[in-house]
Amino acid sequence: MRRLATLLSILALFCLPARTLNRAEFATLIAQLSEPEGYFDTDNLISNESTFLTVAGHLRALPRGGVYLGVGPDQNYSYIAHLRPQLAFLVDIRRGNLLEHLLFRDLFARSRNRLEYLCLLLGRALPPDLSAWDPKPVADLVRYLDRAPRQTRSTSLADSGLPLSPADRRTIASFHQRFQADGLDLRFNSHGREPRPYYPRLRDLVLATDAAGHPASYLAREDDFRYLQQMHRENRILPVTGNLAGEKTLGAIAAHLRREKLSLVAIYTSNVEQYLSRGGELDRFAANLGAFPRAPGALVIRSGMGPYARGNNYSDQLVQPLDALLAGYAAGRLRTFADLINASQP
Repeated sequence: MRRLATLLSILALFCLPARTLNRAEFATLIAQLSEPEGYFDTDNLISNESTFLTVAGHLRALPRGGVYLGVGPDQNYSYIAHLRPQLAFLVDIRRGNLLEHLLFRDLFARSRNRLEYLCLLLGRALPPDLSAWDPKPVADLVRYLDRAPRQTRSTSLADSGLPLSPADRRTIASFHQRFQADGLDLRFNSHGREPRPYYPRLRDLVLATDAAGHPASYLAREDDFRYLQQMHRENRILPVTGNLAGEKTLGAIAAHLRREKLSLVAIYTSNVEQYLSRGGELDRFAANLGAFPRAPGALVIRSGMGPYARGNNYSDQLVQPLDALLAGYAAGRLRTFADLINASQP
């Protein structure tokens, strides 16, 4: 009986209906969870992780539901599409990341399908037969975008309820202008340095594959795009300004999950732990993670970059069970980023 009760309690974590947030709740929750922004020396408009989808199989193997938490721009959408969580928090130390996600949110709201989303994002003319593109493979969409006439697109920003200053609106418009100017050749950019030639272009990320070689980005399948679109419509993807090792944001999200009887199913840290290790902040990050209600089998997704990448790639995507991370940290086995990489698996 005890085993049955435990199983039923676990299932309940994933069977609770997702709660739609209205505009006021969405804006209020983001404000309550956010903390003052910090500095990071990249624009981070797109990822520089060419291998980010090699772990997609691990995500598809997890039970659907629960809560996803991730850092950075739209690579998170691909992870969300594979996980199908009830709720997602996109946490980044830069307020610019929050503003970029408001741009994406606006484009999701205005788009009828994947191709229109990409045309609005990149400033390209729509085909006359837009609906006929729904079943087409993503490679066909990319070929269309390569030959489509340019068409300047404005940033209308569907009202999110979040107060935006004139500077915020200028920042969002400048992000959109970059996407339209560079198109599918856009690369990750560090301030004061030219983009590295091995950084992936936007087209590489859109066409990225899983470990089996299958297209796996959130733009690969129309049903994945529509799932994300519905989450945005219901205000269940919340961009938040915060530090993973900070004193407020992760603790506040963990408290929210406990109130809502939700559990964390995956957290994507990119290579943020590398910077936390350098700054002596891994202990605070581990303490923040320990406060979360966790789903059985919950995973940490991380990136080994540069010298931490295995094989011949610049980046290497890895996973680790969250419980194993917390146990290893408590036992003193995991104290550096190298330790975390060595304890992870592809």
